Amino acid sequence: MIWLSKNIVFPPYELTTDDGIIALGGDLSEERLIYAYKNGIFPWYSEGEPIVWYCPHKRMVLFPDDIKVSKSMGKIINKNEFTITENKAFEEVIFHCKHIERNDGFGTWITDDMEQAYINLHKKGFAKSIEVWKNKELVGGLYGLEMNTVFCGESMFSKVSNASKLAFIHLVKNNNYKLIDCQVYNDHLSSLGAKEIERTEFLQILKE
Repeated sequence: MIWLSKNIVFPPYELTTDDGIIALGGDLSEERLIYAYKNGIFPWYSEGEPIVWYCPHKRMVLFPDDIKVSKSMGKIINKNEFTITENKAFEEVIFHCKHIERNDGFGTWITDDMEQAYINLHKKGFAKSIEVWKNKELVGGLYGLEMNTVFCGESMFSKVSNASKLAFIHLVKNNNYKLIDCQVYNDHLSSLGAKEIERTEFLQILKE
């Protein structure tokens, strides 16, 4: 396993482990994070652990034309019970993503340092949030980074049913992204049309 130095550079992709780990250590500076995302690499670790950088062999992505909106979701959208905004409450969104109780048993992986790092990226215009409101209460949302025409999703949350789906559908349908990077497989995103592609294909799209 390769540990990063102060230099903002990552090992060759060929050295990635079977689990998708490409390196350990380093920092969450603005420069390193932007460089990492531009090269298909993202941090994922828990509080008290060294930073773990991933570049999975299989990448979960959504091509916007593949978005699946079920009839039931279509009815929810048409009822206009929710208000959806962009970049109006980034810090609140990441706070809820960090503290929301999750059914997958993983708990939170957004450390204090990571939370602040993405807030800093938002202030610089790199990180973006989608907010879902009901009766003026924030009930769902997501955040991630914009890398040219690719949106690199980081996390989402729901306090009421379907709120995160509404945020995701809004993101896809109201922005001109070529691709939504969902990082790793999960059933929730698969139900919305996301699928796994080879890392080489993902990196080629990212570089374009």
